[in-house]
Order: sequence, then structure tokens, then C-alpha cells
Amino acid sequence: MNIIKEYMQLDKIEGPLIVLSGVDNAAYDEIVEIKTNSGTKHGKVVQLHNDKAIVQVFETTSGMSVKDVSVRFTGSPLEINLSKDILGRVFNGIGEPIDDGGEIFGGVKMDVNGRPINPVARRYPRNFIQTGISAIDGLTTLIRGQKLPIFSGNGLPHNQIAAQIVRQAKISEEEGQDFAVVFAAMGVKHDDAHYFLKAFEESGVLERVVMFLNLADDPVVERIITPRCALTAAEYLAFNHNMHILVIMTDITSYCEALREISSAREEVPGRKGYPGYLYSDLASLYERAGMMEDSSGSITQIPILTMPNDDITHPIPDLTGYITEGQIVLSREIFQRNIYPPINILPSLSRLMKDGIGEGYTRDDHPAVSSQVFSSYSRVQEVIALSQVIGEDELSDIDKKYLEFGKAFEEKFLKQDFDENRNINETLELAWEILSILPKSELDRIDSKTIDAHYRG
Repeated sequence: MNIIKEYMQLDKIEGPLIVLSGVDNAAYDEIVEIKTNSGTKHGKVVQLHNDKAIVQVFETTSGMSVKDVSVRFTGSPLEINLSKDILGRVFNGIGEPIDDGGEIFGGVKMDVNGRPINPVARRYPRNFIQTGISAIDGLTTLIRGQKLPIFSGNGLPHNQIAAQIVRQAKISEEEGQDFAVVFAAMGVKHDDAHYFLKAFEESGVLERVVMFLNLADDPVVERIITPRCALTAAEYLAFNHNMHILVIMTDITSYCEALREISSAREEVPGRKGYPGYLYSDLASLYERAGMMEDSSGSITQIPILTMPNDDITHPIPDLTGYITEGQIVLSREIFQRNIYPPINILPSLSRLMKDGIGEGYTRDDHPAVSSQVFSSYSRVQEVIALSQVIGEDELSDIDKKYLEFGKAFEEKFLKQDFDENRNINETLELAWEILSILPKSELDRIDSKTIDAHYRG
């Protein structure tokens, strides 16, 4: 029989960390119960050295004394209760219900740290998820089982885009019943959290959304647990109930800031811009929990959203995220200032798995050629704009003027859409043909003549 020891004294308290000596048989990531005069708190073991244990406390350590305290090691990692009843529920950052719906009973307990998917057991992502946003569906298509981040900046409407995707996202009709969204918000302000809740309630999608909310004034430590709770819920629904789950995580930058804060409290050697050296492997432990498995028909697709500090795409957070994920959707401040929503800059955006989930049998046979042509023509527009700034618009050739007309139509008709406008893939492709038809047929060099004859509006 195991005798559970209680430790009655701490060595020191430093920020969110407490240090104990004389500890034996403790394990990394083990959950710890801390009883104080003001109630019970929880923490997890983050470092072990000889007989010393460093414990990260989930709640605040203010008012905690090194003397009047009892610490008990539970012997297990952080686990959350999961059942199919989590759909439509709202939880805090460590998986506790905050929506007056009561506890989750009768399900299974799962370790929030999850297990990486064995590469041999992975299925290759196929088939797309329709978001109803033309710039994403037509040009950077989201494939089921993919991780496709949105790179944004402070003040850009990434929250609106996230809410729009949650409201509109769907998979093909025959499988549509088993689709749900897991939404994790880290370090968001109260008004943002309220905005998401209200948007989901008003559009009636809340019953197929599981929300995990970590607010800006919640403990920093909780922020590190939030995405893990969300991904564990997603894994349960996808692999235990064969559902297709879209996980949206915002804002990954808040998560990384929390990681940096705790790393410096632990006095670790900092890496680039003060972030811990293990930032890459830590982010990979989240992102790599997306995918599809051979023995399950379910899937987990991820859209992590991050705000680039100073709009710098070379900053460590977007930089490392770009290495781990399969593409990115980049929001542009310049396009946003021209009053275009969603302000997606398609040129640095890409979806690396797009080619495997579009075209005949998935979307439409002309989709790959059309998206390639739109990219090509829009990049030519940028060259013409640069030229016109040097020689003036009047001196441009007729074909260059056509490209300028195409560029304006692309931004005003194709890119720009209302917050509640839900375009299906056919509408998106027809719009693409409408704007491509501004250009003469001879300029459409990415599309074969048979397809041009079938769709060109000349």
C-alpha cells in the first residue's frame, strides 16, 4: 500500500512557482494539491532535481505562506472528464465548466498532455473544409487533418474571421452530421470572450462548439494548459466518436508570452528574443496533435491564430509556427486600411496540402488551375502598380491597364465579403471566373484552352 506523504513546509515561493525539498517518488507533470488557509489550490511539477521539486501553481500564489501549507502529490498528471456532453459547453482554461451546466459525468478521464500520433498510424489528409470565405476556400484551401495558421497583427480582425469560420465551417453534405468545433481562447480580454460567446449563441452554432476560455486576468500558468485541454477534447471526439473536429486556437502569441514568463521565473537560459530554447518543440507538441489516424474515420484540423509582434513575420513565434505547420494565411494591415474584409494578403499565404484535397471528386475540376491563375495574375498586378508609381498610370500599356482593372475587381468582388456572407465553393469559383474574364484569354496561361472555353465570360 502506498502511503501518501504530505509536505508541511516550502523552501520558497517565487511568482507562480513553489519549491519543496525532501521530495521522493515525484514525477514530472504530476498534479499537486496545495492546502492553504484560504482553500485548496492545484499545481503541477515542472522540474525535479535530486530531492527538490519545483511546482507551478495554477491559481495565484499571493497570500501563500511557506509555513501554513500542506502539499500532497497525487501521483497522476492533469486529467479532464470528457463525454459527448461536452458539445455546447463552456470551460475555463483547465477544463472546469463555467457555464452553469454542471460537471461532466459518466465519461472518461484523459491526460491533457496527450500522446503524439504515431507517424506510421497517420492517414494522409484529403478532402476540404469549406469556410465560406472565398480567399481561403478558393486560394488557400483548408484540408481536413491539416494545420493552417492565421498570421495576424494587433488590431486586425482575426477574431471576426475566427468567429466567421466557426459559424460557417462545414464538410461535405454526406458526412456533415459529425462535424464540430473546439475553440480555445488564451489570454483574451473579457469583451473578446463575450463577443465570441454572443456570436456563437446568436448564430445557433453553440451546440456543436466546445469552448475553453482563458481570460487575460486568469493565471498565466492556466494559459499553458488551455490549448492542451482543448486538443484533448478534440482527440476524444475525433478518435473515440469518429467526428471531424476543427480546432481554432487564439492567440498563440499569448501562449508563448506565458511560456516566456514562466521560463524566466524558472531562471532558464533564454533563447531568441527571450523565449525559451524549447519554444519550437513546445509548439510542435501542440500542432502535431492534428491529423487523421488509420483506425479511426475522425480527423482533427487546426487553425492556430497568432498576432505577429510589430507585424514582423520573422519574429520567432510566426517563424517557428511556419516551420511546423502546412502553410499560413497572412492578414495585411495595408489591405485592412483600404476597408477590405477579410484583409487576407494572398501572395505570402499558402496551403501546402491544398493540391491533395481539391479538384475533381473534391471541389471542382477547374479549381487547381483557377487558383494558380489568380495567384499568377495578382502577382503581376503588384508589378504593374509598382511600374505605374514610376511612370504614371496614363503611360501604361493597354494590357497593364487590364491588370489594374483585374486587381481592383479581385479585391472588391472576390476578396471582400461581408462578415455574415457564406459563399459555397461553386460561388467562389464562379466569382474567380468573373474577374479572370476581365483579362484577355491569351493572358490565362495557367489554364488549358478546353477549361477556358467552358467557363470564360468573354
